[in-house]
Amino acid sequence: MSTQTLPTGETATRRRTGLGLVLIAAAQFVVIMDTSIIGVALPDIQRDVGFSPDALTWIFNAYVIAFGGLLLLGGRLADLFGARRMFALGWTVLLVGSVGAGLATAPWVEITARAVQGAGAALIAPAALSLLMTLFGGTAQLPRAFAVYGAAAPIGGTAGVFLGGVLTEYLGWPWVFYVTVPIALAILLLVPAAFPAGTRSAGRVDLLGAVTGTLGLAAVVFGVVQAPEMGWASPSTLIALGAGVLLLIGFGARQARAAEPLLRPRMLRIPQLGGANIAQLLLGAAWIPMWFFLNLHLQNVLGASAFAAGAALIPMTMLIVLGMTLIAPRLAARFGTRAMVVSGFAVLAGGIAWLAFADGGYAWHVLPASLVAAAGMALAFVPSLSTAISSAPPADAGVASGLVNTSYQIGSALGLAALSAVSAPVAASAGPDAGYSAAFAGAAIIAVIGVLLGAALLRAPRSGR
Repeated sequence: MSTQTLPTGETATRRRTGLGLVLIAAAQFVVIMDTSIIGVALPDIQRDVGFSPDALTWIFNAYVIAFGGLLLLGGRLADLFGARRMFALGWTVLLVGSVGAGLATAPWVEITARAVQGAGAALIAPAALSLLMTLFGGTAQLPRAFAVYGAAAPIGGTAGVFLGGVLTEYLGWPWVFYVTVPIALAILLLVPAAFPAGTRSAGRVDLLGAVTGTLGLAAVVFGVVQAPEMGWASPSTLIALGAGVLLLIGFGARQARAAEPLLRPRMLRIPQLGGANIAQLLLGAAWIPMWFFLNLHLQNVLGASAFAAGAALIPMTMLIVLGMTLIAPRLAARFGTRAMVVSGFAVLAGGIAWLAFADGGYAWHVLPASLVAAAGMALAFVPSLSTAISSAPPADAGVASGLVNTSYQIGSALGLAALSAVSAPVAASAGPDAGYSAAFAGAAIIAVIGVLLGAALLRAPRSGR
């Protein structure tokens, strides 16, 4: 029996692409992990760093605002200066932010470091997708590469929840940030061996658009977050909200006039893409607040330790992994995007409402309700994501990917800010459990809005029929 050996050049190419796929999957893994790993550490961070209950959401918001607000800029920079260069720069920025977040002793330092982490993630995510297309575009391995890339996200969410509990319980909350450091260092060492250098392209960067869009989003979220404490009619709240709206209008006007905009206006005129992005925005606005307040409920109401809270959420996140990778794609191929998104939002609304109105412990309340919500999230997320990307012209696929990521992150930030504003006064008058229930009820209402808008806006044809 003889063995066939590959030519040396072909063997080297396979090793290089295999290593590249590992690094690309690691990028998606860490970017998502850094949003979920902080959940169970929040009570400890609040106590040690000195956050007020209203300001605590900024540990999450600072990351997702920088991430979502700068994603389009990150994609443009990858096109102009080379995906490998921006991939490496993003990991360097993420490393610096992670160290700063772990060392923080004041809220403003923590929030700033989390924003730096988000900026690094905004460079990494679009560059990773560009590198994946460079390595596998036009080959038979492309579907497999996309599957690995897609599966890394829910796995990162699962790992983040569990690792957050383990690290907080046994090493202390700074390690939920420090864990990124060795991963970043290893990837920076391996980047030259995994990816071609790439070339620079002619063109300009719309920095003004990136600044106005990101600052506008931050101002709106800031206004919503501080409203419960300062009052909705207070000058500071009105100034923040007004400035945010004006900046976002300015961002839109800039994109319509710029010679090389971050977001081409024609993208917004594609009905299917618009509907799918609205679905992603509402998914972020419902799911992330549910996850955020569920972590606090487990620890502050049910008395779970950080480790126990992380472990308690593993069944939910594992169901998401199973649903997104195995179940949802098959059901979408049979029933179509519209049916999947509408039914997914309906199931998600039911699960979150269960959390809001049922009263019991983990086994008979939190566990089954969170599993129902996770099933709904898995059903709606994959079809809306694939529709958002596939509805764009091939030449705009990268922009569509950045846009849908931005929609989800913006929805997450605004949803968490709004429901924190709902929760805070209820918690002050009736206790934390009542405040968390109010937030769950608000998230369920957002999911119901998703049912209605999904039915009205999505008309995607069935795939695979």
